[in-house]
Amino acid sequence: MQSTTQAAPVSMKAVWTGRVISGLAVLFLLFDGVTKVMKVAPVMQASAQLGFPVSLIVVIGAVLLICTVIYAIPGTSVLGAILLTGYLGGAVATQARIGNPLFETLFPVIFGVLVWAGIFLRDNRLRTLIPLRK
Repeated sequence: MQSTTQAAPVSMKAVWTGRVISGLAVLFLLFDGVTKVMKVAPVMQASAQLGFPVSLIVVIGAVLLICTVIYAIPGTSVLGAILLTGYLGGAVATQARIGNPLFETLFPVIFGVLVWAGIFLRDNRLRTLIPLRK
């Protein structure tokens, strides 16, 4: 079934803005995942304070790295964004569960918005699926 809704062509400025936003999000998420996999001491301590067993932190880092790589590949970026949304939702739940301040709780939400904004700005298919204006 074909949709009759057509999105306006994506400008090069929007494409590059989306690439920069996505690139920054990818760099941060890769850094976060690598520090978990490498068992960096401050990351291990912070994760333990969140209630995660030390044995699980490497697995969490590996999941984050896999989701981020899927997001970074243009052909699978929407799937990666969906997976990262789930991951970041878990981060929000964890922060809320232990009663962290509002900014720390909303920080994963900010990254979720950046992940989706990056794709939205550079991918016409997503603009067609989610038209923000008529």
